[in-house]
Formats: sequence, structure tokens, C-alpha cells
Amino acid sequence: MKVTKSLLHVGVLGLSMLATSVMAAVPATEADKLGKSLTPMGAEMAGNADGSIPAWKPMARNAGNADSKGFLSDPFAAEKPLFTITAQNVDQYKDKLAPGQYAMFKRYPESFKMPVYPSHRSATVPDAVFASIKKNATTTNLVSGGNGLENFETAVPFPIPKTGVEVIWNHITRYRGGSVTRLVTQATPQPNGSYSLVYFQDQFVFRDKMKDYDPANPGNILFYFKQKVTAPARLAGGVLLVHETLDQVKEPRSAWVYNAGQRRVRRAPQVSYDGPGTAADGLRTSDNLDMYNGAPDRYDWKLEGKKEMYIASDSYKLDSPQLKYADIIKAGHINQDLTRYELRRVWHVVATLKEGQRHIYAKRDFYIDEDTWQAAVIDHYDGRGQLWRVAEAHAQNYYNFQVPWYTLETLYDLQSGRYLALGMKNEEKRAYDFGFTATTSDFTPAALRQEGVR
Repeated sequence: MKVTKSLLHVGVLGLSMLATSVMAAVPATEADKLGKSLTPMGAEMAGNADGSIPAWKPMARNAGNADSKGFLSDPFAAEKPLFTITAQNVDQYKDKLAPGQYAMFKRYPESFKMPVYPSHRSATVPDAVFASIKKNATTTNLVSGGNGLENFETAVPFPIPKTGVEVIWNHITRYRGGSVTRLVTQATPQPNGSYSLVYFQDQFVFRDKMKDYDPANPGNILFYFKQKVTAPARLAGGVLLVHETLDQVKEPRSAWVYNAGQRRVRRAPQVSYDGPGTAADGLRTSDNLDMYNGAPDRYDWKLEGKKEMYIASDSYKLDSPQLKYADIIKAGHINQDLTRYELRRVWHVVATLKEGQRHIYAKRDFYIDEDTWQAAVIDHYDGRGQLWRVAEAHAQNYYNFQVPWYTLETLYDLQSGRYLALGMKNEEKRAYDFGFTATTSDFTPAALRQEGVR
């Protein structure tokens, strides 16, 4: 395994966050590396020694075209795979795979494959976001034993991280366009490939994109999330509302659900940690959404360093509106012929459940893309120490809005042979709609009843 240490202080390997308040901001002299030897996001500007990972080259907003529904053309459509990893040759590439990825080849030797394409480190965000990230580097601190932030602005509090929990905070707070509405679907296939779909209408708004946001009094809210189930009929009309906080020890996440059958709004404390995911048939926890979300307080976070790894990137083919959901959902795993993998540098963080805390996942291994701070792969281990579930995110750059985000999230259960696929929008009437405006009154429990009208 090749480990890159250029961004790590001596002794950082093996560090974990203890239950004490710690500082995290770096000196201005170190922050000055951003935009020079480091990208404005904090990744290494240069490529690797043999050129298989290129230097960072941000993608232009006009890198392709958006159709009438907002779906993007593939800027790399003409490229062919350099090679394909299969069960027959996987051991040649094992050092650049997560254990969970390797296990998928062993679980599905006849069908699982990884087509590997040329790497493009092209993810970027608006200049104003880069400016906030550089400011955060010297001003943002951890509070409540690493479980909250102070003096945080917009996105990515720790572009030059020194500890595992700082890397995780970068994933939690990464830039996702400020606000978005989206129509997405979720499938939970049986081992034979049969499935039904659940349809969601989501609204997601960071605090500083609310029309009534007051920078002088930012409060403890990080973002607002509202999710309405629109189909099937037995679930339609249910609505989930979440107020996500920056410091969930000081002020836990608030959540409510509207039950269309009962026409009642109720508090939903189960929407956190290992509470069941919405309509997921037991295949994901609440904190599996967006690969990982929520308070980090139940785990110790150990930063292992960086490594080179094949991760699913530039997944425009998988997002094509020419595809039907049946083209994607197959027995055991999604249609890997539609996927694209690239060699990238990732941060490796190990989360171990703290003594006395409860969670169905006793350990998680995170592999987080250095260019976007997005989790690319997360391996989940049960209480016996056995690899249980493998989460893999298929990412793309929504280049017309300068937003790196996911095309599709998958969570494979190695024990049951089932999996969850969340975020497909190929057959929907619109792609992601970034930049909508809202006020805090749109995200109150009182607003849920109106949202839930069928």
C-alpha cells in the first residue's frame, strides 16, 4: 500500500480524537499553501510520480451541455477503459482497492468488474467558496471534544487536516451547491434482482442560503433537509424534516415526520445514528445517507494517511437520461458496465465505536477523495469484526454549477446478498435544480402538513 505523508505532521498516524476540546485552525503561513502547492480545496496540486494521477485541472462550466431537463453531457464520452479489473486479475490491483471492493469480486466473481479509465482531477467549486475555505483554515476550531465547529463559514472547515475527525467534518460540510431540489429514486433489490422503487422529492438548504439568514447571528444550524415520499401509493405523502446542527452534543439534530395516514406531525428522534433509513427495508441506517452524516461523537477517528485507490468518478454515463432504471439495477450489484473508475488519492480514516456507545456498525473504514472531500468508499464492520456492508459512491462534477456530488450511492450487504441504490434520477422529469431560495418558515414542523397533502 502506497501511503502519502506530505500533508501529515510527524506522529499524526494513529491519532484519534479524545473527548476533550481541541484547536484545529492552522497558522497563516500554512494556509498560504492553498492555491499553491495545495489546491484551494486542500488536495495536493501535483500529480503522482508516474503520471497515472494528473495534476489538478479545474473543469470549465461549459465543459459540456445541459439538456432541457438539466442532464449533463459526458465530457469524457470518447474515452475507453485503460483496463478492467475482474475476479480473475483482481489480486494484481488489491493494493489500490478497499477491502470492501475486493470482497465484492469474491462475492460476485462472475459479474462484478471495475472498468478503469484515465484520471481527471477536475472538480471545482465557485471562487467565493474557495475563499471561505481558506478563511476557515485559520479560524475554524473544533469544540465539544471534536463534535462541533465554531467560526465556520460555508464549507470545508479543515482543508489542511491533522486528525481523522477533521477529515470527516470536511465530508459532512463539503460544498453541495448551497441549496438544491431533486427528484430521486431508491431501490432495494432482492438477491435475484427483483425490486420496486421508492420516489423522493428532496429539498436541501445550507443556512447561509436562506433568505432570512443573519451572518451576525448564525446560530447552530448547519442545514435544513426536507424529504417527501411521492410513490408508491402506500408510502406517498410522508414527509421528513431535519434541522442539522453544527454542534450536536450541545444541541442534537431535530427531526420530525408527517404521517399522511394519521395526518399528524411527530418528533422523530430515531432519525439519527443507526435508526432505520426511510423506506430502506432495513438496508441502511439514518447515518448511511450521503454515505455518512450526523454527529461524530459515537466513534473514535483515526487518521491513517493517504493512499492511491480506484474510486468511481466522472459517472456521467451512469446518469444518462437515455437509461432506464432496469438498465442499472441488476442482481447482486448495479450494472458495472455503466460505471467508471479512476485512480485517485484518498484520505483513509478508521472509525471505531467508543466504549459504552451503541451502533450496529462497530467499525467503519472511510476512503475520502482528496479533491472533493466526498466519501468514495466506506467499509462497515459488525460487532464480530466481520466486514458486513460496503458503501460505494459514484460521483460526478455538476460542472455547469461547479458542484461536486454524487450520481448514485450504493450500499452492498455482503451477508444477505441484497443492496440499496439511492439517488437515481435517469427517468425523472428534472435533474438536480441548484440555487432555489427559501426561508426558515418553509422548514418548520407546521409546514409539514401542507407538504404531505397527497
